Order: sequence, then C-alpha cells, then structure tokens
Amino acid sequence: MQERPNLSLPWPDGRALPASFFDRDACLLARELLGKVIRHHHQGLWLSARIIETEAYYREERGSHASLGYTHKRRALFMDGGHIYMYYARGGDSLNFSAQGPGNAVLIKSALPWLDQHSAADSLARMQANNPDTHGQARPRERLCAGQTLLCKALSLKVPDWDGQAFDPQRLFVEDVGEYPAQVVQCPRLGIPAGRDEHLPYRFVDAAFARHCTRNPLRRGQRIGEHYHLLDNGQTSL
Repeated sequence: MQERPNLSLPWPDGRALPASFFDRDACLLARELLGKVIRHHHQGLWLSARIIETEAYYREERGSHASLGYTHKRRALFMDGGHIYMYYARGGDSLNFSAQGPGNAVLIKSALPWLDQHSAADSLARMQANNPDTHGQARPRERLCAGQTLLCKALSLKVPDWDGQAFDPQRLFVEDVGEYPAQVVQCPRLGIPAGRDEHLPYRFVDAAFARHCTRNPLRRGQRIGEHYHLLDNGQTSL
C-alpha cells in the first residue's frame, strides 16, 4: 500500500523521522542518524544540515551528563526517545536527542549544509551570516557546521528555545532524504576527561566526509584497528 503524504509537514512529501525512530539503542541511533538532515525554520527560511558526525552517551557510563543524576535541566535525557536536550559547551549551544532508555542520548557533533528545493542559496547565506569566522567573513561551506557549537550557531538553535522540547514539524525536525553512508568510522569520543570512560568507541563519522567533521579520525598517524574501525553499511557496531 502506498504511504500517505505527511500533511503535518511544510511539504507533503516530507519524510520526518517519527519518535519511534529514536527509540533505539544510543549507539545504533548515533549511527543511523548519519546522512539524516536537520531542518530548522528560522525567520522565513528553512536552514538545513546533513549529519556527518555523532556521539552516543549512556546513563551508566561516566562520560554522560545523565550519569550525574536527574535534574530539571537534564530532564530531556530521561524522556522517551526523540526529545531534544541542549546545553552550553565551549561558549556555545549543543544539540542532543534522547534515545531508548532513561539517560541515553546522541550528541550531534557536526554536519554539512544541505541544499535542495526547500533550503536553497538564501538559506546557506543565512547560515553563513549566523556563523561568521573570527574576522566576520563567511565560513567555507564545509567548515560552517564542523563542530557541535558551530552547527547550532549556523542553524540558529538555542538552548532556551529547544531544551526539553519535542520536535515540531513546522519548526524543527530531522528528515530522511535518502542519504546513507557507505562506510562509517567508529572510534572513541572527543573531549572526554581522563577517567570518565574516554576509551569507549561511541563516536560515529560518515567516512566520506571525515575531513569535514570536528576532528578527522582518518588523519595521518591514525591506524585502523587501533585508533578506529571502519564499518560497512549494515555491519553491526563494535
């Protein structure tokens, strides 16, 4: 039977991810989010970015915010999969989605601007205006969302607006546009303090765009099997 159009979205053929998509293991969700597109409606334009880097977090491991216990600020981490958890880090905003199980979530580390009939050149120009470089000039497209705070700045996603919220198909959602990575890099997360489970391989990167993420896991000196693993599409994570 042919799937009916989603009339709640701003375009009838939209493929917004349902809440059930997020109701899965955090590592699996982190991997499955690669290639998906974040859509944010900002001042009359749809700003869009394709996810290329994610990190999974679990309540029981010491690198996660949830391991510090429940607070009102962390409430989204303990909600059902598909809620938005935002916090301030490195002088900017960071975007996370709750996963299956209380306290489990995925951090969106980096993305690439996505252009199509819904997000055209004027949307890219708005993203560049939102996130200029240190000299006030437009950042190159491939560096515009190359980090968790740069991503939120370019998309104009802010903690007061979205922390603890569910997705809104008229304002903010994640869409399946049919893009899937051929290979995924799996490696330890970035910036985890020593002694807080920094060794866990919970970071996932679309291998085709590794040079555009927060830090290239395939850079010179990194050895496969020691510093990272390459997963083919459909292969189970470590």
